[in-house]
Amino acid sequence: MQWQQKEISLKARPRGFHLVTHEIVQQLPELAQFELGLLHLWIQHTSASLSINENADPDVRLDFESFFNRLVPESEPYYRHNDEGPDDLPAHFKSSLLGCELTIPIRQGGLKMGTWQGIYLGEHRNQAGSRQIVATLQGQTKSE
Repeated sequence: MQWQQKEISLKARPRGFHLVTHEIVQQLPELAQFELGLLHLWIQHTSASLSINENADPDVRLDFESFFNRLVPESEPYYRHNDEGPDDLPAHFKSSLLGCELTIPIRQGGLKMGTWQGIYLGEHRNQAGSRQIVATLQGQTKSE
């Protein structure tokens, strides 16, 4: 059984939901060594999220953004935490609702996701920088 861990960086993106599967896999060449296992991803931010959903139709990502903006509106008069602007607290709410981690099966050196599944970065801030992710690989390597 092998364990490997590294930090990867996702480029800065505008607010919205972004398909980042390729960007993550590209930064994990170690993935190819694993015959069977798990990839755990943990985003190190409280105003962004990770989730798995539709990887083909970009309208799904636009609909996600519209839905979450209606669910968690900005500038509500009862919000106390707004030190960094009207998107500050809503970004934290969205991050908590969607989550900061994913666990994905590995098989034969790749991610074993469904045909229409992809990894989303939920960027919930209007002006955000790059996002850092801790990637932990666990499993049986091809040399074992």
